[in-house]
Amino acid sequence: MIKEIYKIKSIKKELCREWLLYKHYAKRIPSISYSFGLFKNNILQGILTIGKPASNSLCIGVCGKKNSKYVYELNRLCVNDGLEKNVLSYFLSQSLKMINNMILVSYADTSQNHNGYIYQATNWIYTGLSAKRTERYDINNPNRHSKSVTDSKKINYKDLAVRERPQKHRYIYFIASKKKKKHWLKELNYNIHKYPKGKNKNYDASHIITTQTELF
Repeated sequence: MIKEIYKIKSIKKELCREWLLYKHYAKRIPSISYSFGLFKNNILQGILTIGKPASNSLCIGVCGKKNSKYVYELNRLCVNDGLEKNVLSYFLSQSLKMINNMILVSYADTSQNHNGYIYQATNWIYTGLSAKRTERYDINNPNRHSKSVTDSKKINYKDLAVRERPQKHRYIYFIASKKKKKHWLKELNYNIHKYPKGKNKNYDASHIITTQTELF
């Protein structure tokens, strides 16, 4: 059984660094408040990170200002290729049991042909697509994240252009008592939609992590 083969533990965020920079498609390190590891025979097989969203308006927008302190984002979930069926959903569900009193937001990127099936399998609430927005990007490095472009002091504004930002499927998950979950559901500012369907496309996660054993 999966639970006899795999162990899920809270890990230091430093252990996630290589996974985030080289294995996950976003290739950058997000805000990390909590980080968890999936282990098989004490070898790290995957990481999951949760952090405070960069957008305060998002925190307020989910369930109102008074609940904004509870809003966090599940911003990275990355595992090695070739793991047994249902390991990913097991990793996610067991990690979430280690935290409490949290309104989690997570996204499935349409530009990567993701539909968020892992969130559907673990009973998250689907609230539709993120709003249509534009972003500035570096024409010499179009894959560079827009936030790093606008925050950079070295950017040449002649190298910037504007494009539509890819929309993302937005999922919500409440981690709390039944009473509090019911209250947050009433406070939810987004409409609830049916789960999206479509053909998923997996990104290239073939990078071999150099340090996979647990750090003590």
